[in-house]
Amino acid sequence: MSLRFVALSGTTNVAENMYVYEYEDDMIVVDCGVGFPESDMYGVDLVIPDFTYIKERRNKLRAIVITHGHEDHMGAVPFLVREIGEIPIYCTRLVAGFLQNKFEEAGIKSNYVNVFDPDKDEINLGIFRIVPFRISHSVPDAVGFCIETPDGNIFHVADFKFDWSPVDGKPFDVAKVATLASGGVLALASDCLGSTSPGYTKSEREIEKQILSIVEGAKRQVLFTTISSNISRIQQAINVAILTDRKISLIGRSIDSKFKIAQKLGYVNSPKDLTIPLHEIIKLPERERMYIISGSYGQPTSALYKVALGEHKTIVVGKDDVVIFSSDPGPPGSKDSIDFVVDRFIELSADVHYYDMQEDLHVSGHGCEKDIEMLFGLVKPKYYIPIGGTIRQMHAAKDIAVRMGIAESNVFELGEGGVIEFSNGIGHQKESINTKKILVDGLGIGDVGNVVLRDRQTMATDGIAIILLKINSTSRELVEMPEIISRGFVFEVKMKKILNKAAKKLKAYLEKKRYRNSYIIKSSATDYLEKFFFSQTGRRPMILPLVVEI
Repeated sequence: MSLRFVALSGTTNVAENMYVYEYEDDMIVVDCGVGFPESDMYGVDLVIPDFTYIKERRNKLRAIVITHGHEDHMGAVPFLVREIGEIPIYCTRLVAGFLQNKFEEAGIKSNYVNVFDPDKDEINLGIFRIVPFRISHSVPDAVGFCIETPDGNIFHVADFKFDWSPVDGKPFDVAKVATLASGGVLALASDCLGSTSPGYTKSEREIEKQILSIVEGAKRQVLFTTISSNISRIQQAINVAILTDRKISLIGRSIDSKFKIAQKLGYVNSPKDLTIPLHEIIKLPERERMYIISGSYGQPTSALYKVALGEHKTIVVGKDDVVIFSSDPGPPGSKDSIDFVVDRFIELSADVHYYDMQEDLHVSGHGCEKDIEMLFGLVKPKYYIPIGGTIRQMHAAKDIAVRMGIAESNVFELGEGGVIEFSNGIGHQKESINTKKILVDGLGIGDVGNVVLRDRQTMATDGIAIILLKINSTSRELVEMPEIISRGFVFEVKMKKILNKAAKKLKAYLEKKRYRNSYIIKSSATDYLEKFFFSQTGRRPMILPLVVEI
């Protein structure tokens, strides 16, 4: 009998966190997060883990347990529930609020979400006994788990840092961790994202002073943006609004919904008359307005993006307005989008405070080198599994672990689908399982693959040439000159000569070949024009031939 640890995703990137613990007939899933599309994933909204391994062992699955309320750790839960049906979910109160909201939007029942208190509760799931404990992160109610198994105790500590003065007043429960670890720890799976940064991560409280300084000096309206689930940062913005006599309006569905959930559950302390609707705040003098607005990652569909492009129906930004980005461009592919939004606000003559200005407007929720050393000192694991970071961050975390006394052979740097088996206290890395990226595009899940992405990339870079071919239904001959319509390929007015030349040459080519089958006519036209256009323009547009029978 052996204990299996499977990193379905979340090891070589900072998102899509999902891990499996399996022992004989019992299995639990820790976290189930979404990923964010790369810049070349045109039209893709989200990336979710491959659930195949879970579905194949559905009868073993006892529950899903969630560490905290960030999308990259809990955002894919509704997708998994759709695949496998109802399954017990265990999480803290704030995470439960976020999940229930997601389930309502997806039309899924949520009566199987179980809330635990990390200060006193334990969870028994088949052979596994889970003891949660509080950790510090950039969102309240974050926890780590001591997972008791027949092979030994494993500590699962996802995103963490040691913050002794957190905004919510509940620091990392060091005493409980030390007690739980006193009997010996087989393995530690923990966050390695900050392993390349020296020292300790700063406290969240330090940010509020800087935000206050900026807002105090603002002569006009203030736009403040952060991650919608960063409730602690939103609380700090609220505190600043109170101190500077400004009203707040919450702009964007994600910010508004998460704020209301957190406020209802008591995680946000805000006077009743502080937050007002958009149609009311615009009646106030600009000096009294502060917007907490979604879109800190530069998402093209976000409220902040629309404001930056002048496309928002109500909010207009101009000279001396202040825009504060209180987040890092973290998700893969987001940096270019955020830079674009920042540049647009600068062009509007706004006073923009953002990540490159070194103003301490964002503090990472991830422990730096010294935080990781402190965790090793507390837990003293025999084996170490770095998670939640990139390959280089896993490697840096390995160096830290070795410095802290862990044998180099006892550190497992896993790729996605990586597997470790523990038996009689000994761990061995096994052959990885096959996993793939599941892309979510609108209502479609997994129906966008490499071919579709390649087509979208072609359309984005080289455009489309639509070819209208009218043929006689009886003789199968061309009735008139092919019509070529350019979309994103060449400007038709200036490049009319090339399009006309292409049409004439294509007509002569098809008449010479005397094709009769519509499929062959279309494929031949595509092949011919791909070569012709590349020879004339150096571009390879997507060719879309349409055959109309007359």
